[in-house]
Amino acid sequence: MQTISTYDFSNKRALLRVDFNVPLNKETLEVTDRTRIKAAVPTIHKILQAGGSVVLMSHLGRPKDAFDEKLSLKNIVKAVSEELDHEVTFAGDCISEEAFAITASLAPGSVVILDNLRFHAEEKKGDLGFAEKLAKHGDVYVNDAFGTAHRAHASTAVIADFFPNDKMFGLLIEKEIESVDQVLNSGLKPLTAIVGGAKVSSKITIIEQLLNKVDHLIIGGGMAYTFVKAKGGQIGNSLVEDDFIATAQKIYELAEEKGVQLHIPIDTLVADDFNNDANTKTCPIDEIPDGWMGLDIGDQTMQSFVEVVLNSKLILWNGPMGVFEMPTFQKGTVAIAKAVASATSNGAFSLVGGGDSVAAVNQFNLADKVSHVSTGGGAMLEYLEGVDLPGIAAIRK
Repeated sequence: MQTISTYDFSNKRALLRVDFNVPLNKETLEVTDRTRIKAAVPTIHKILQAGGSVVLMSHLGRPKDAFDEKLSLKNIVKAVSEELDHEVTFAGDCISEEAFAITASLAPGSVVILDNLRFHAEEKKGDLGFAEKLAKHGDVYVNDAFGTAHRAHASTAVIADFFPNDKMFGLLIEKEIESVDQVLNSGLKPLTAIVGGAKVSSKITIIEQLLNKVDHLIIGGGMAYTFVKAKGGQIGNSLVEDDFIATAQKIYELAEEKGVQLHIPIDTLVADDFNNDANTKTCPIDEIPDGWMGLDIGDQTMQSFVEVVLNSKLILWNGPMGVFEMPTFQKGTVAIAKAVASATSNGAFSLVGGGDSVAAVNQFNLADKVSHVSTGGGAMLEYLEGVDLPGIAAIRK
């Protein structure tokens, strides 16, 4: 398999699949968070420095298989140019004659962006003909879009077949794979997984997989109340998935069977309404009064969870401890974020993934204090679960 570090890009057009699915201001259509653009910069610079040119392709948002001015990648050209500190040209529709004319004669050092791949229904369908057209834009294919690696789309999986000897991962995907593999296979102990978020249903597969690997499993966020109810606790008006009570009970049993220490919150910050200015109080998590709902972990739980994290050598964090978007209920998530950062500074390896967890470390200015922040929440979870991701498999075969 080719690697970006050893490949000769001299006078070659690198067709680079990136994940520039970035948020835009609704009024000005300016990029409001450049994290994903910044993540692709090292790969682009690597290709340019090696004497190649770059044709960037990405999706943006969820267009209805047709052109949408507000979701055109022309809106991000300025931000990409600024992050690269390099002129970037917009080529228009990704399979238009105009775009082919531009990319056909690219000079080394040039950077071009094609318009939104999802303006064409064939992209999500994994259409072979569409992939073949896209392939005309490059001499070598580089996939650096980890956030879409779990999708069997034309630009992430099918297109690689048109570059049998000239396909590879970008530096970002290499780092993503390396980071997940380190968590799963390094053998360092103790390994702690922190799983939060709203629903057990969205995390059940990864939880079951992690029970085969971890020493400690911390459960937080809205899903914790399903675990508490499974033990007969009173959870008031807190979020609960009654259909997953039996699943939570099974996880308790599996953890005990596999010798995993399962950590469930012991106290919680409750509110009488789902808003930042609601009345609040702290109570045992299994004694929440009717009319009150748990929206964050309590101080005792914070202290307990932080101690586990600080004594860990490997840490995986996916999902917040509470409704951290509201300042009143962000204390638990802040405590975990700071603990992960502190453990990292003391030599632990930490991997943070999932939209809310990534948003939290960014919001609290701790992204550079952890070992790796994954750019692909869904892809990271599926890779951790052992799923053969189409975008990864296409390069490796």
